[in-house]
Amino acid sequence: MSHPGGAGEGAGDPDRPALDLATADDATLLAAHVQGDPDAFGEIFRRHKDRLWAVALRTCGDRELASDCLQDAFVAAFRRAGTFRGDAAVTTWLHRIVVNACLDRLRRRRPTSPLPDTELPDRHDDHRSTEVALDVREALARLPEGQRIALVLVDMQGLSVADAAAVLEVAEGTVKSRCARGRAQMAELLGLVRTADGRLVDRTDDPPGP
Repeated sequence: MSHPGGAGEGAGDPDRPALDLATADDATLLAAHVQGDPDAFGEIFRRHKDRLWAVALRTCGDRELASDCLQDAFVAAFRRAGTFRGDAAVTTWLHRIVVNACLDRLRRRRPTSPLPDTELPDRHDDHRSTEVALDVREALARLPEGQRIALVLVDMQGLSVADAAAVLEVAEGTVKSRCARGRAQMAELLGLVRTADGRLVDRTDDPPGP
C-alpha cells in the first residue's frame, strides 16, 4: 500500500533547512506534513505501517479486511493531521485511528465465520507450535470486542495501560478490567489452569512431580 500523495509545491519556507526525515521525531514529521512537506507523511507511514498492520489484523482476524482498514486509517490520518493536538503521542493517535477504522468496518460487516483465514503451515514447521498459534487466534476471535482489542494493544502490541486507555478513550481501570477478564476467558478457551505458584498449564498435562 502506497502512502497518500504529497502536497506538491509550496512546502514551507524555501529558506528553511530541509527536514532530515530519518532523525525527525513523529510530531515534527506530522507538523511538517501539515505545513506542506511532501515526504513527511511517507516517513510516518514507513515507520509505523508494520506495527499498525498487526493491530488491524489481530483486531479483524481477516487479512483482506485488515488491509482495507489500514488503508482507511492512513488516508484518514493523512487528511486529519491538522487536528492532531499533541496531547498524546503520534503513535497513540495512529493506533486510535486504526482501531476505529477496524471497528467501523467490523460493525458494518457480519462475517460468515468467526475464524480468520489462515495460511497452510509449512510442512517443516513444528506441528505443536502451529496448533497452539491457531488455538490462540481462534480463542482471541471468540472474545467480546472490548476485551479482544484491549489484549491486542496491551499484551500483543506492548502498549502501556495508559496508552491503551488513550487509544480506546476509556479509563485505565476499564482497560485493566477488560484485560483481566480477557486473559481469564482466553485461559478457559485454551484449556489452561493456574497452578498454586501462579503458572498457567494445560489442564490435560500430568501434574508436576514432587
